[in-house]
Amino acid sequence: MKIRRIGGLVAGLAVGALALAACSGGGTTASPSTAASSEAATSTGIVTAWGSEPQNPLIPTNTNEVGGGKIEDLIFAGLVYYDAKGAPHNDAAESIETTDSQNYTIKIKSGQKFTNGDPVTAKNFVDAWNYGAKLSNAQLSSYFFESIDGFSYDADTELTGLVVVDDTTFTVKLKQPEADFPLRLGYSAFYPMPSEALVSADSVKQYGEHPVGNGPYKVASDTAWNHNVGIDLVPNPDYTGDRKPQNGGVSIKFYTTLDAAYQDLLSGNLDVLDNVPDSVYGTYKADLGDRAVNQPAAIFQSFTIPQNLAHFTGDEGNLRRQALSMSINRKEVTDTIFQGTRTPAKDFTSPVIAGWSDSIKGSDVLNYNPDQAKKLWAQADAISPWSGSFTIGYNADGGHQAWVDAVTNSIKNTLGIDAAGQSYPTFKALRADVTARTIKGAFRSGWQADYPSLYNFLGPLYGTGAGSNDGDYTNPKVDDLLKQGQAATSVDAANKVFDKVQEILFQDLPAIPLWYSNVTGGSATTVSNVEFGWNSVPLLYQVHKS
Repeated sequence: MKIRRIGGLVAGLAVGALALAACSGGGTTASPSTAASSEAATSTGIVTAWGSEPQNPLIPTNTNEVGGGKIEDLIFAGLVYYDAKGAPHNDAAESIETTDSQNYTIKIKSGQKFTNGDPVTAKNFVDAWNYGAKLSNAQLSSYFFESIDGFSYDADTELTGLVVVDDTTFTVKLKQPEADFPLRLGYSAFYPMPSEALVSADSVKQYGEHPVGNGPYKVASDTAWNHNVGIDLVPNPDYTGDRKPQNGGVSIKFYTTLDAAYQDLLSGNLDVLDNVPDSVYGTYKADLGDRAVNQPAAIFQSFTIPQNLAHFTGDEGNLRRQALSMSINRKEVTDTIFQGTRTPAKDFTSPVIAGWSDSIKGSDVLNYNPDQAKKLWAQADAISPWSGSFTIGYNADGGHQAWVDAVTNSIKNTLGIDAAGQSYPTFKALRADVTARTIKGAFRSGWQADYPSLYNFLGPLYGTGAGSNDGDYTNPKVDDLLKQGQAATSVDAANKVFDKVQEILFQDLPAIPLWYSNVTGGSATTVSNVEFGWNSVPLLYQVHKS
């Protein structure tokens, strides 16, 4: 049988991202192929970029939020990386081959090094994946290894599907054929780790504070991560991949408010910002001119209602979830507050992804229908009378207060209940309560795609026990359909199954879909060659600063 290589496989998977990204406007861009072919840095300045304090130490298998992810994507090289349009390219991998979509042979490029001088070998990938998958290690991204033979949610086991053949070759056996497996391999959960990091629990802890990677950048020094302030990265001279830095380094600054970051952008104290505050939606394009960016990105926004929240279980809970969804005038919020930088949601994924549909059965629950919302709420009250206040937790450092206030006011006015936002000072603080399951109400949620696939918006968020299933939703029918979709022989066939998953999600509403986000950002006059990727993250390695 003919061997399918990763390039041919992904061409069909990334169609949606390619089509929409090509229509985007704004920003100063350069061809990714031009950037990728650079053999050395073309500028020497240190690029400053907006970021947020990571929720956890920088361990690849325990990072599932954007603050830590932005850093890890610069200091690590996975088997593949994704270009601005969402198409994957080999990075650490020489080749990824399969004859049956279940058994894969992965060869890595020889001569690669970690920034501590150790060679990058096949064993570094296998050991890191085993660490991430092991139950007792409680890694947030362990779910990504579920497909590999030997994975268990019930006991500490080795991934028997991983076999090291030699220093540059390992094989992967999945529990079933999965056509999009290679496409996932650019996600941070699949990054390698040096052997010294995995000696003991203490070594892992120490490593998380002082990560050693194999990517285009390295952490500048042992004190370069100043918690709650920022982190400094410098080019890694041993990196040989396509993402060769075109600047003298990247300094990621952690801000407590977006307004402060935007003012720094205008004054030239910040070079790149990928999230402007809602207070300047009406003016930032005029402020920045052709340096402003407003383009589609693979970002879905929602709020999640925990499964154990009082009044939100069983039939009563289903009625209340539907009523809340129908109480929200999404178009009014996106037009008034976001001023065209958001689009009301029609599903649980993103229109940037191939296979997206705006006509999933049951999606009418997303339509603003206050009369029906009142009827459903009254039916729920007949089961058990409502008491208390409905709250939505959000992080104040991310520019969310305006829309949370608008949504809760819409709920309050429609249903006649007390509803309000619950403010947390930082994203890290919000995530701490969400992860610990100590949050007492609903909370803002969403998804920035790890790789361009409908499944990536569904499995990690709504599969039983999935690492980002923060509402603890579980439905055996959803789990079964997710597995069926993964095992489909083509992307089109898989997407049809994933549509069925969404039909169930519209009945259960584990999260209330709100809107799709554009990346709204920009750059200062201090830099050039700025490009924002399909998932909204700027390609900082190719930014020029003299």
